[in-house]
Amino acid sequence: MSQEKHPSPPATEKATLGGGCFWCLEAVFERLDGVLAVTSGYAGGHTPHPTYKQVCTGETGHAEVVQIEFDPRRISYDQLLEVFWLAHDPTSLNRQGADVGTQYRSIILYHDEAQRKAAERSKAEAQKHFSRPIVTKIVPLKAFYPAENYHQDFFRNNPSQPYCQAVIAPKLKKLEHLWKQPAGKPDTAATE
Repeated sequence: MSQEKHPSPPATEKATLGGGCFWCLEAVFERLDGVLAVTSGYAGGHTPHPTYKQVCTGETGHAEVVQIEFDPRRISYDQLLEVFWLAHDPTSLNRQGADVGTQYRSIILYHDEAQRKAAERSKAEAQKHFSRPIVTKIVPLKAFYPAENYHQDFFRNNPSQPYCQAVIAPKLKKLEHLWKQPAGKPDTAATE
């Protein structure tokens, strides 16, 4: 009689999310326990190996995204999605704050069917906490292109840069405050 082996969960998994400027999401997700790496990049479009300059034109179809490598034993995909909804305004179409264009759209790019189902459930749950409709698209990840080196770890490497001081630092402070609150989510995202 043979014993059936149950596969162990993978040591790491990936999530790919877009919600405005990738510098912001990168800074948010890098602070989470269980997140091993966050890479800023481009996904969701049709131009292979795009540059930042090309993506900024809005003609590549790509969004600024982060690809998160995480340990599912320490943080779940569902928990990453909970942070995602708080870290940007998912009801704002093609814009986050002063950043305007399709490259700043809210998007979840799933890696497999389990992530697709989790994203759909999470979006439905998040909608209960917003008065306006969530416009976040949930699509399969076809390709992820890492952004140029100067975009990686941007906040960590440039904390005094004006955008970092005006946008990222206040967002991190607001999120830290929200994370310390008891259960229940506000009807506002971390972006103003």
